[in-house]
Amino acid sequence: MAPRFCADCGQLLVHGPVAGRTRPHCPACGHVVFHNPVPVGLALVKHAGQLLLVRRGQPPLQGYWAPPGGHVEIDESVEAAIVREIEEEAGVEVVLDGLAGVYSQEHVGVMIVAYRGHVVGGEPKAGEDAAAVDYFEPGKLPDQPPPAAGTVVDAWFYGVLNHLLAPWKEGVPCGALS
Repeated sequence: MAPRFCADCGQLLVHGPVAGRTRPHCPACGHVVFHNPVPVGLALVKHAGQLLLVRRGQPPLQGYWAPPGGHVEIDESVEAAIVREIEEEAGVEVVLDGLAGVYSQEHVGVMIVAYRGHVVGGEPKAGEDAAAVDYFEPGKLPDQPPPAAGTVVDAWFYGVLNHLLAPWKEGVPCGALS
């Protein structure tokens, strides 16, 4: 829900042209409301030739297997958020090895920054956001049909997961993803 009042001075916001687009802004103090996507980080984490996945306990795609990750907090980098989220969701410590991709789509409200990484410690244990955690060999990922219902975010996230996990589904050796 878009704000109706200025966060700086409390004046009622108006909609009009600002920097080439129609945006909510304050006629009194000039504050502009920008609608930016929420950054989310995740990682394709390898251990002993297998891929770590969590069964999502929360939307989007609740119940689906996916790489662990989550929202980036204001006081951390994307990389630090990914490392934190993996430990919270999956109980393991990781080192990130490099960027795997950045995914965005208009009107979704989320931007996913995906990394590759590997486990350096800990034992897999599902955290409060995950229903389960497990390792999967290349070519042996769970079959996950497209969501029959859900939001635009569910459909988009499903496509992102399919793109990221395609090499693993096809049985590409783990080293090929480094």
